Amino acid sequence: MPALELPFSSAEYARRLALVRAAMDKAGLDALFVTDPSNMAWITAYDGWSFYVHQGVIVRPDGDPIWWGRGQDANGAVRTVWMADDHVRGYRDNYVQSLVRHPMQDLAAIFRELGLESARIGLELDNYYFSAKAHITLVAELPDASFEEATGLVNRQRSVKSGEEITFMRRAAKITDKIINGLRERVVAGIPKNEIVAEVLRDGALGADGHWGDYPAIVPLLPSGTDAAAPHLTWDGRPFANGEATFFEVSGCYRRYHAPLSRTIYLGQPDDTFKRAEAALVGGLEAGLDAARAGNRACDIANALAGPLEAAGIKRGERCGYPIGLSYPPDWGERTISLRAEDETVLQPGMTFHFMPGLWMQDWGMEITESILITDSGPAECFCTQPRQLFVKTNEQAIPRPSDIGGSDPVSLDLG
Repeated sequence: MPALELPFSSAEYARRLALVRAAMDKAGLDALFVTDPSNMAWITAYDGWSFYVHQGVIVRPDGDPIWWGRGQDANGAVRTVWMADDHVRGYRDNYVQSLVRHPMQDLAAIFRELGLESARIGLELDNYYFSAKAHITLVAELPDASFEEATGLVNRQRSVKSGEEITFMRRAAKITDKIINGLRERVVAGIPKNEIVAEVLRDGALGADGHWGDYPAIVPLLPSGTDAAAPHLTWDGRPFANGEATFFEVSGCYRRYHAPLSRTIYLGQPDDTFKRAEAALVGGLEAGLDAARAGNRACDIANALAGPLEAAGIKRGERCGYPIGLSYPPDWGERTISLRAEDETVLQPGMTFHFMPGLWMQDWGMEITESILITDSGPAECFCTQPRQLFVKTNEQAIPRPSDIGGSDPVSLDLG
């Protein structure tokens, strides 16, 4: 087997484990069972598309973490995690999607082996990857244990990024810029959406500046016209049309680190509604970026954004951002801090956010966003380099093409 190439230094993983253990101690936990694949990767470096089955990482106050999962995925764990092979445990495949047994029975046996059958064990109860059946089974198998809510315990330790992590996010941002530049060039009326998405995925995988691209935690989002009132629609085979705005929410990804960005392209001439909204949104973004300073609060960003929007008669009740970094599907947010009026979390240098004040109105939408880094002094730094504006493209039309590459009609060839 080739030598293991970890994404980060041993010191970086030691730093992370120390943070998690300090949080466990504060919560009075004897052990922590981590099921969020982002948290698993952050602690152990495990990286594999196996989060559709039960898996996790056991963290104790001492000793190296233990990776646990499906037997065939243990082969991936020994090729990615920093721990020794004897800290990788796999369960038999007859546990997978079985009606007569459950993987948590195997996990419970490991807890008993470790002397944790009566321990206070933290679980990420409100997590995409931990099911109600998993919890019921663990409680039944370990009746003397106390299971405590630990959702977000690891996530919050990830809030302030190390220098190594910020380097990865800068690489992801280069890929994001490449994707947006490609969209600005390629999107014209008549081009089917799926063809543009194919190029987005290609640009993302090819990477930028000599660094390869990983798959992002969210697929490209690109609703047009009245559909842009809904923020989370993906794509179909319909062509882009003149007289419509399309916002594109995309992210480059490098070794699971993201730098998401949204920009809106209008085909044709936008009316005054769009022009006023653009001015208010850009003004709000710039006010929010100025408020995004170490020592200020998350709510200060949201309140700064609200001023120019409300002055233009635009009210939006949604949060306007969230932390970003390492993530797996279905979300590239870290699910902790929210940029909204109620969140008084103090901003610290090294925090990273998607400042995301999308406008989703009754029959149109616009997104102009930034991925940002809270710096030691001064306003936030933007990871990407795109102009902060509505991109307008006029009098551009796709050349009709044969049906086998996306056109509506086959080409008729007269061979005499």
